[in-house]
Amino acid sequence: MRLRRTAVAVLLAATAILTAAPAQGAPAPDAPVPDATSTELPAHGAPAAHVPTGTATDPDGRTSLTDAHGRRLHLRGFNLDKYAEATEADLTSIAAQGFTLVRLPVSWTRLEPTRGHLDPVELRRLRQLLGRADRLGLLVLIDFHQDVYGPQFGGGTNGIPPWATRDDGLPFTPDPDDWFAGYFQPAVQAAFRHLYDDPDLRAWQADFYTRLARELRGHRSLLGYDLFNEPFGPVDGDPTDPAVLAAASAALEQGRLADMYRRLITAVRRADSRAWLFVEPTVLVGQGVPTRLPGFTDPRPGAPRLGYAPHFYDTAVENGADWDPSDGFVERYAAAITAYPAAHRLPVLVGEWGPPNSRTPGNTLLVRRQVAAMDGFAAGWTMWYWCRGGGGYCALDPAGHPAPGDEPAFGPYPAAVAGSDVRTDLRADGGTVRWTDDGTGHTGELVLPPAAFPHGARVAVSPAGARVEVEQPADGHAGTVRIRLPHARPGTAVTVTLTAR
Repeated sequence: MRLRRTAVAVLLAATAILTAAPAQGAPAPDAPVPDATSTELPAHGAPAAHVPTGTATDPDGRTSLTDAHGRRLHLRGFNLDKYAEATEADLTSIAAQGFTLVRLPVSWTRLEPTRGHLDPVELRRLRQLLGRADRLGLLVLIDFHQDVYGPQFGGGTNGIPPWATRDDGLPFTPDPDDWFAGYFQPAVQAAFRHLYDDPDLRAWQADFYTRLARELRGHRSLLGYDLFNEPFGPVDGDPTDPAVLAAASAALEQGRLADMYRRLITAVRRADSRAWLFVEPTVLVGQGVPTRLPGFTDPRPGAPRLGYAPHFYDTAVENGADWDPSDGFVERYAAAITAYPAAHRLPVLVGEWGPPNSRTPGNTLLVRRQVAAMDGFAAGWTMWYWCRGGGGYCALDPAGHPAPGDEPAFGPYPAAVAGSDVRTDLRADGGTVRWTDDGTGHTGELVLPPAAFPHGARVAVSPAGARVEVEQPADGHAGTVRIRLPHARPGTAVTVTLTAR
């Protein structure tokens, strides 16, 4: 998401109206207790240690993804390119840095250029990427991506196909300096209204999701699906009026968008009962506005596999500003993001985050603050995005090293921990990982990305008696620290200090 000028002003004003509004919808009933002894494994690939098989909810309401041993998982990674330019080499380099997750954008337009016929070349590309992820031990979240609806409105081959676009012959005048303002154009508003309301379009969209899920199921790397990227919808009235925009967002989440998510959850479940399914709120959540989405029911047998996938963008930074730490953005966002997943016992996976220019002083601090904040409320995240360059959201510099300012995203982290209340404090020479042990004696795994630990790490653990195994980074790949406390009582405070050699 990148916002410009008019759209920025409208969203900032809308924030003042809705920031104090509570999340809507009654809490979901108690979720079934996850089977911590389950040995369910996907059909092909990633280490079982990093495959989510259930969830666990802490007393504070935070829900984590868990593996077959009941360990809390912390999934971290990056988005791949949304214009079908991602390669198997990208996956290899992400895995080498110790990351476990990629968010892979897919386009309805490219996959189904003609209604009823999935494109074999595009399917083959997706299968090859998933196959490579299988072998690397990565997890993949398929992102049904759209920006300003689809190619009918200047989106290239990204988004919803022309044959599923009905604009009622209304005008569309693009603004090259403010692409987000295209959402408010009459033709785009009409297209979204038809997508949500027309029975044939709803059926075609659901059928596409079912057929794609049938094609991709069985890959061990397939974590699941992000059901609709940055949803938007019709705005009845003047979209430059913040009150109108705020009301339209709330009505969309409670009505048309909620109905769409119910259809798409059912559609995927017709083909795949294993995948995790994530719902997104509108972009107003990035300004501290709690979502108005209701809870959803998962028709799969057993415990639900549903999650919440908001984006974490500061509107002013998206507009080119250097972040001002006094503006309260991170605190406002963290406060707004917790009520909905707590009410419905959903793990949070932040699908997109990261400034367009991490090199400025404020934005460098913003990256550090966002990593620390997500440690407190998210089960995982994928930064936007994995590419080499001198700016423009690229997480890597031209030489392939972390872009200046993005280093905290490449810091040490706990991939799997036998405990709760996990916190990571990063330093220039390493970091400290803390958690409250669950007393099961299962091994925790901390990742040492080579960007932060090119020569390995010195490890200190409290309490004494922990069994420590350090696999040092080698040949440009990540290392791992394994921690096991065989005699720890539940509630034992654990501290692991990592210092780069």
